[in-house]
Amino acid sequence: MKLNELMKITKRSSKRLGRGLGSGKGKTVGRGTKGQKARGKVPASFIGGTMPLYKKLPYKRGFHRDGIHSSASLSKKFKVLNLDDLKLFKNKAEVTSESLVELKVIKESELRHGVKILGTGEIDKILTVKIAVSETARAKIEAAGGSVE
Repeated sequence: MKLNELMKITKRSSKRLGRGLGSGKGKTVGRGTKGQKARGKVPASFIGGTMPLYKKLPYKRGFHRDGIHSSASLSKKFKVLNLDDLKLFKNKAEVTSESLVELKVIKESELRHGVKILGTGEIDKILTVKIAVSETARAKIEAAGGSVE
């Protein structure tokens, strides 16, 4: 091992800008002379005088962070499942929103607006369903010997 092969353990602190001419970065503080950039009033979206990107994009009315317009949030947007999706359950099992998440039929984030089962497909197991179902799904579940609560 030689002295020049040792790892450096010292850190140099950053140069303090604008602290007088003797500091090495005084007066103009590394910004050059004159102009908008030297005076520090350039917006982050400025692209050299051309049309900014945010103005080129189409104006989307009613865009919100959640992807749901405030008036549309009044009507619930259910996560829709079909009877075919319930084939993962064992006979005489209880179908709840928590059990659907456990079996990874739906994600936990999709429970925000609720879950509804529609009547597409067939069911041959006896299940106790404790979430919202359509009329055709209710008829098929009860015909198979299950119940809807």
